[in-house]
Amino acid sequence: MYHTKIRLNDVRNVYDGPEGVLWELVMGEQIHAGGWKSSMELAKRAGIKKGDYGIDLCSALGAGCRFLVKNFGTTMVGLDATGTMLRKARLRARKEGFADRIKFRKGDVTDIPFGAESFDFVWGEDAWCYVVEKPLLIQEAVRILKPGGTIAFTDWLEGPAGLSENDAARFNGFMKFPNVESLTGYRKLLESAGCDIIEATDLTPEFAGLIDLYLQMLDQQLTFDALKIIGDDMELFAAMAGEMMNMSRLAHEGKIGRGRFIAKKK
Repeated sequence: MYHTKIRLNDVRNVYDGPEGVLWELVMGEQIHAGGWKSSMELAKRAGIKKGDYGIDLCSALGAGCRFLVKNFGTTMVGLDATGTMLRKARLRARKEGFADRIKFRKGDVTDIPFGAESFDFVWGEDAWCYVVEKPLLIQEAVRILKPGGTIAFTDWLEGPAGLSENDAARFNGFMKFPNVESLTGYRKLLESAGCDIIEATDLTPEFAGLIDLYLQMLDQQLTFDALKIIGDDMELFAAMAGEMMNMSRLAHEGKIGRGRFIAKKK
């Protein structure tokens, strides 16, 4: 696994600034690949049900929490380290009438501010790639789960073809990822933390198509909107488009990908 020097403050700067707004423009409020359909697939496969008490780690705009409350009748906590995301998440939850069903906390997902065995399930969608110490994240996620509780998440991965050091440095640097885990790597982390693996599915083929979709949207529909966000800087826009085209290449070559994981705490 290739490690960059990117740390939590670098990620905060992304989501406190225009890059975070740009990702919402392209990917929607959920800011994860596959949107609503991906969330529904994950929740159904994980057996999320009415009355469950869950926590979304790296909850961003709180769309994951709102999705689960709306569609599955859960009660949620959203934990995130970025002030701008938390402020927007609280506002949107209030506007949709969910202030009594969702609470947001600022905190580090490798040092979660809740006691052991607090939650029925832990949730995450395409966000743990921003976490430096993924072993600590998984250990903490399992610690706060009740016995028999579920951990369900998707994440961007190093793909089955693997990344060269140069490709990893370029991709991680653009995305502000300190590192990306692999499908096998996450399996090992979950098992080492005391979980039984229910599912570890490689979603890389469909992921490549989604990267192409984002590129097409920026090129054919959202150029004006994207330029407005970045101060009409055409040079920056062209540079970002180049990096996304590189991401498309890596995805189609199976060097980067995405996975879905469901596990039960023993």
